[in-house]
Amino acid sequence: MKFFHLSDLHLGKSVHEFSMLEDQEYILKVILNIADEEKPQAVLISGDVFDRTVAPTEALRLFDDFLDRLVRHNVEVFIISGNHDSADRLAFGSRLMERSGVHISPIYNGMIKPFILLDEFGELNVFLLPFLKPVQVKRFYPEHEIASWTDAIRTVIENMDIDVSKRNILLAHQFVTGAVTCESEEINVGGADNVDADVFALFDYVALGHLHGPQSITRSTIRYCGSPLKYSFSEAIQTKTVSIVECGGKGSVSVKEIPLIPKRDMHKIRSKYLEVTSRDFYRNLNTDDYYHITLTDEDDQPDAIGKLRVIYPNLMRLDYDNMRTRTESSVTGTSNASQYTPIQLFDMLYKEQNGQPISDMQRVFLNDLIELVWEDAK
Repeated sequence: MKFFHLSDLHLGKSVHEFSMLEDQEYILKVILNIADEEKPQAVLISGDVFDRTVAPTEALRLFDDFLDRLVRHNVEVFIISGNHDSADRLAFGSRLMERSGVHISPIYNGMIKPFILLDEFGELNVFLLPFLKPVQVKRFYPEHEIASWTDAIRTVIENMDIDVSKRNILLAHQFVTGAVTCESEEINVGGADNVDADVFALFDYVALGHLHGPQSITRSTIRYCGSPLKYSFSEAIQTKTVSIVECGGKGSVSVKEIPLIPKRDMHKIRSKYLEVTSRDFYRNLNTDDYYHITLTDEDDQPDAIGKLRVIYPNLMRLDYDNMRTRTESSVTGTSNASQYTPIQLFDMLYKEQNGQPISDMQRVFLNDLIELVWEDAK
């Protein structure tokens, strides 16, 4: 049996105030085109379908179109809620949709029963484990000692009816210990939400969601497929993929990845203002992509972001890396200010703020300005 493993669509997301809906619509069409070629029997979506618990209308319509296209091709779809989703809202109408082959994890009630698929190798059981916190599990298993997220997920799995003689697939949305994170994810400080990979030992394939970089943990079949798009510049060097999993007989699982080419990629540029605005520099770039530009000029360029967006219309982030930004200092007052001339005081202030003294040109300008102010004050 062949299935696609997807997660972390984050439909409706904005990055640095840029709406990603157009990019998301494009990448879902790319995934559908790949599905037309690969012809999977099922698609697994491991949480964070939407970016907010109350998803915008456009995001709902986009996901509805995506599901409709899959169902029209007789593809079974399995969906769990992630930490960004509202489990209640995502599960609305799930009993009706199930008749069309769209299976959504219900609100956790202490029991998780498998959905059964059939192929030439027999039964394949699909378990849907939505994003859970320990407090949600304790409610149903008060007699169990649940002191950590690992304890919670282990308790849930131990109370599943798993026939280890058959093939078992699990969808889960948790942070597994040892995984590599990105800036666009919500991870608890100190790793309090870590789940040990050994709790998934009984499953032939674990379709994980929550982390945005494609990766396997401890074995190739405990896998994060990653998000289909880059949602932070920490992901700029990543190649996003769709994971295609094939299950043969018991113990036979293979995974391949097909790269996903976005409508607009993400890039980081570090250089001086005159270079990044030089035609020789940007002529070979796709300037419609998303950019984070770090300028290394010592002096700030007036209205730099406005000027740069003439060339890079989707410039998401602009910052500086120079002596001023590298110098961590606070501006302090002085009790003997009367001992210094205005220019000396300004020079001290400028040096504390910027990590360097004023230039000769700035000193001449400042001296003329002070003289002009004093003239007007007479």
